[in-house]
Amino acid sequence: MKKFIISFSVFLVALLTTTQIYAQVTSDYDKTVDFTKFKTIKFLGWQDNSDQLINDLDKQRILDSFGKEFEMRNLTFVEQGGELAVTLYLVIDQKTSTTAYTNYTGGMGYGGRWGYGYGMGYGAGMGMGSATTSYSESDYQVGTFVVSVYDGESKKLIWQGISSKTINENPKKREKTIPKGVKKLMKKYPVQPPK
Repeated sequence: MKKFIISFSVFLVALLTTTQIYAQVTSDYDKTVDFTKFKTIKFLGWQDNSDQLINDLDKQRILDSFGKEFEMRNLTFVEQGGELAVTLYLVIDQKTSTTAYTNYTGGMGYGGRWGYGYGMGYGAGMGMGSATTSYSESDYQVGTFVVSVYDGESKKLIWQGISSKTINENPKKREKTIPKGVKKLMKKYPVQPPK
């Protein structure tokens, strides 16, 4: 039973920590729009100056990643005009996670004993175990990223993608995780790159 409790605790901790690693991605789009007809796109900027929440290196990584993803879908970025227009928005929330670990020692038991000697005897005993639960809290940041694509002529929103993920504190890892995150989000875009 002790091994089962320890194994279950390890499994639960692993489950809770891995759910924070992967981005949660959702999207919505206007199904009446033919996205394949668009050839040019203009970057309108960051909404509500949300780019000020990140450093210039991560900002450039995000812009480069989106630029690459849109270009793979035969869209060319232009300074003026643009059949499509794109805006980016970022929110960072401070979160706290609590992990509980229970250390279970002993258990309820019953023991009996027969003996022979000058007479026959029988003895029995019973004992109780104990459990100790310890809690630990850790702070982390969750970034929610929103990319909105508008029809350049009508100014109507035609596609929006949202991604939420725990922010990696290691800059070297962000160099890889940002492009991967953008790629995962752009898989929800109605036009996929040619294979």
